[in-house]
Amino acid sequence: MKNQMEEPRKRFLALDTSTAVLGVAITENGKLLHETNASGERNHSVHLLPIIEQALQATGTTSAMIGGVSVGLGPGSYTGTRIAVTAAKTLAWAWKVPVAGISSLQALAWGGLAAALGQSEGAEGNPMSGTGPDWIIPLLDARRGQAYTALFVADGDRAPRRLEPDAIRLMADWVQHLADRLKEAAAEGMKPRVIWFVGETQLHGSEETTFLLRELGRVQAVPYELEGRWAGYLGEERLQAGSDDLHSLIPNYTQLSEAEANLRRSSEGSLNQ
Repeated sequence: MKNQMEEPRKRFLALDTSTAVLGVAITENGKLLHETNASGERNHSVHLLPIIEQALQATGTTSAMIGGVSVGLGPGSYTGTRIAVTAAKTLAWAWKVPVAGISSLQALAWGGLAAALGQSEGAEGNPMSGTGPDWIIPLLDARRGQAYTALFVADGDRAPRRLEPDAIRLMADWVQHLADRLKEAAAEGMKPRVIWFVGETQLHGSEETTFLLRELGRVQAVPYELEGRWAGYLGEERLQAGSDDLHSLIPNYTQLSEAEANLRRSSEGSLNQ
C-alpha cells in the first residue's frame, strides 16, 4: 500500500491579503474544503499564519497533501499584498511545491458576480431578463478619484474572461472609456445585458459617477468583499495549468507607492544636482 507521502498531492492552498479581508481557502478538484475570511487589514501580518494553520487542521490537510500554493497579487493594499506573497513563496519553498499568482481583481469580479446573481434571483424586475454577455467591473478604492479596476465578461460558470487589464484608473476617464466601448459593443450586437460594478462601490459605483453608462445600458452596483474561495478556484485552475518562478513572483502594484515615488524623486533630484 502506498504511504501518505506517495499519494498524489490534490489539495491547493490559496491566500489573498490585498484588501481589508484576509482570505484563505483550501480546495480540491474544484471544490471548496475550507474558507476563512477575516476582516482587519492592519492585522493581516499577525493573523495570516495562524489562520493557515487552522485551515489545515480543520480539513486534516498535511503539507504532504498540498499540490501548490496560489496567492492574490493585487492590485490593492501595498503592505497587505506583500504579506500574502511573502507567505505563499515561503510555504511553497518549504513544502517544495509550485506557486502561482492570480489577479485579486479577477477573484473579486468572480465572487462579486456570484453574489450579484444570488441577490437578483427572484427579484422583481430581474435584471437578467435581457440577452448578451454580462460585464463585470471590480472596484477597489485607490483614493484621489482613482480605483484599482479592470473589465471582465461573464463566461458561464467559469472564471470571468478578461477584456481590460488590471490597473489604477481615474474613475471619470474609466467610465468614459467604458461608455465608448459599450457603444462599440452595441454596434456589433454584443451589448451586455447587465454591467455589474462589484467591490467597493459606495463611492465609485454611484449613480453620479456612472451616469454615462446608465444612459446607455443597465447598470447594477453590488457592494462586495473578497472571499477566499474565489481566489482558491482561480488558484487551483492556474496551478493545474502551470506555475510561476518562485524567486521572481512579485505583487502587481500597478503604480509606485507614495513612499517609493518620493524616494525615486529624491534620488533623481540628487543625480541632477
